[in-house]
Amino acid sequence: MRIDERGGAPAARLWAGTLDPAFQQAARFHREPDRRRLRAMAVGVLCATAFMLGVLGIVGLKVHQVRLSYRLDALRATRAEADELNRRFRVELATLHSLARLEDRARTELGMVPPGRDQVRLAREFVPGGSGLSSVSPPRTASAQRGSPVEAPVR
Repeated sequence: MRIDERGGAPAARLWAGTLDPAFQQAARFHREPDRRRLRAMAVGVLCATAFMLGVLGIVGLKVHQVRLSYRLDALRATRAEADELNRRFRVELATLHSLARLEDRARTELGMVPPGRDQVRLAREFVPGGSGLSSVSPPRTASAQRGSPVEAPVR
């Protein structure tokens, strides 16, 4: 039932809003929903939701990118520290292998002295005019001087 069919209210009174409240409530109750407007609102809400999800996705990716860049900077700093430590260890290793340092340590800590001229013997392989056979001379070890029970001939 439509509003103008009920009770013969004149159109001016109807549009002026001077109808009784029960009649207005009945008029609102019988209003039919507009499906096109409802569908347009649903499409608008879906579009706004898709747009917001896209924006939030982009923001999330940017936050992740910033977090990864901080992590990369920290790893680069750690690698630089490790490279510097590696360089220091190489210098220390070269210092420890230095012949001058070894000689100095042998003299100071172990009490060694440089050999005298009569204490140095050269092998026949390194003497000019030598035959290259170092086994011709008798062995000069302590066990050979004591007289070991079995002496194998050296060829």
